[in-house]
Amino acid sequence: MTSPAVDLAHIIPPQALSRLAREWLAEDTPNFDPAGVCVGSKEVRATLLCKSPGSVLAGCPFFTEVFSELGCTVDWIYREGQTLGMELVTQTAVVRGPARCVLLGERPALNCLARTSGIATRCRQLLDIAQTECWKGQLAGTRKTTPGFRLVEKYAMLVGGISMHRYDLSGMVMLKDNHVWASGSITQAVRDARTVCGFSSKIEVECRSDEEAIEAATAGADIIMLDNYTPQVLHTAALSLKKQFPSVLIEASGGVTPLSLPLYFSSNVDIISMGCITQGCPTVDFSLKVQSSSNEKDPLQ
Repeated sequence: MTSPAVDLAHIIPPQALSRLAREWLAEDTPNFDPAGVCVGSKEVRATLLCKSPGSVLAGCPFFTEVFSELGCTVDWIYREGQTLGMELVTQTAVVRGPARCVLLGERPALNCLARTSGIATRCRQLLDIAQTECWKGQLAGTRKTTPGFRLVEKYAMLVGGISMHRYDLSGMVMLKDNHVWASGSITQAVRDARTVCGFSSKIEVECRSDEEAIEAATAGADIIMLDNYTPQVLHTAALSLKKQFPSVLIEASGGVTPLSLPLYFSSNVDIISMGCITQGCPTVDFSLKVQSSSNEKDPLQ
């Protein structure tokens, strides 16, 4: 089992954690909780179960924060970033607190954990492919994230071991086809962007042809994205660009899938970004089973 070398939870501002948890809880219980009267506030113990063998656990800070907002505690059996067991059901954590509060947090916490763990699992699978092929570049996500959930999904990418790419439009300058068409040319777009981004931000240009890539590199772009190139054409173009512009980073993007990923590996390709990391990514199956003093049945049964 592997996990990140550093505690990634430290990159999440506490106020962001509490804000998200409160928003999710408010969405699920906007006013009364009629079912709460059935269970009351007696102390219960609930076991978090993973039913997707071999998944990567991600999203622990968000899961814990949801229950903290409700006065509950979470004790983790596995750590963030660890690969869960290959058993059909793996006990992952224990939640303790008032019954009605545990049940109020159940669905928002599980929804988040299922999504983040699914993304991290896919990232780890892609990373394993790259390592098996001895590729030294970086796999990266994209901005193709769920509205309002980007911080969580980008965090899951890091837990899975790949690059987030830029977090948002403020993180790095990326000039896409629409920017170029609106400004008149790649050269003009790069010049205009450089006047405001200064030395602290890199400029990336999305290119659909070798001619566009050469123009972008000549204009001073730091990163050239070769968009929707077939693998064979990509490798030829990347080699040519590296010979002319050794310091430029080459990114491959567009239509790359887990199955086709190995075809894009090359010593001349520095980055491969993939929308499938967040789009169409399977979730991990988690459930929360409550045990009370009158029901000590094994949650695995």
